[in-house]
Amino acid sequence: MEIVSSRLIAFALTSLVMLAMSRMCWADGHQAADLLAGTFNWKVSEPLVAPIERPDDPCYSIKDPSVVFYQGQWHLFCSIRSQKRSHQIEYLSFSDWKDANAAQRHILRMHDGYFCAPQVFYFAPHKKWYLICQASDESWQPKYQVAYSVSTDIADPASWSELKPLGAKQALGKSGLDFWVICDDAKAHLFFTTLDGHMWREETSLENFPAGWSEPALAIRGDIFEASHTYRLKGLDKYLTLVEAQGGHGWRYYKAYLADQLDGEWTPLAATKDNAFASMANTRPVGEKWTDSISHGELLRAGYNHRLEVDAADLRFLFQGVRDEDRAGKPYGEIPWRLGILEPE
Repeated sequence: MEIVSSRLIAFALTSLVMLAMSRMCWADGHQAADLLAGTFNWKVSEPLVAPIERPDDPCYSIKDPSVVFYQGQWHLFCSIRSQKRSHQIEYLSFSDWKDANAAQRHILRMHDGYFCAPQVFYFAPHKKWYLICQASDESWQPKYQVAYSVSTDIADPASWSELKPLGAKQALGKSGLDFWVICDDAKAHLFFTTLDGHMWREETSLENFPAGWSEPALAIRGDIFEASHTYRLKGLDKYLTLVEAQGGHGWRYYKAYLADQLDGEWTPLAATKDNAFASMANTRPVGEKWTDSISHGELLRAGYNHRLEVDAADLRFLFQGVRDEDRAGKPYGEIPWRLGILEPE
């Protein structure tokens, strides 16, 4: 009887494990299918990161996040807007998002002037971390453009090199903003928007990166604004672009486009006001409502290198948000943006 009972227990446990695993696989497949169908529904975390008090230069907001998970730590880079110095990049690291707001803050010292809207990734061919951002310097021609810095230790905020111009081209005389680099097997691709419904792409070979950029080519034309971010969908052999728009369900919201290759045609996926990637119409707060906008954000990646892969079955979106009543009557630079995460419903 004891042997039979043991076998029955073992069989039952094995069955439960297999059932749990099959449900997990179904859920993962279901999430990926929803993505390819352009169906998105999210729950909104509580605010996870807020600007900290700096008596010598009061900080209004933390925004424009770029984040990677490396060696057991999240490494988060953001723009901050302050009273005396308007645009800077702040770094913080932590192992768990519940502790993010308490993490020590570091203002990067790679530039003395205007610099913001960071993107961070590890460029494996050089064995270096790259930070891409928009910046301005009186010694540059033109003085405002996309720039880069490198480091061999992402955890050391003092290790980043002085900013240098990336050497990208202007699009029809416009410099663009919110620059974003992603690589395939042969090339690096630079995407940016120009605040006029256009998203542009430039390219260079992996061997020539970070130099040698081509003339801009139009990637997407439509009702889009800024903060375009492009990723490779792991296991699906497709690319996903997210780009911010204005005036939908919420002051700011996000659209999504798909392509088979980075220099290919971008097909609308969830790219209307009523069928968006993320807006106030398809998000639900888990606690008290703290935002009326889904603005400049970054998907949490499945890796940290220059391929910028994300898991289609586990999308999470770190974004900046603010309530309409908290931004009312304020200049843009004084809007109190905070950061939260969207997770699938």
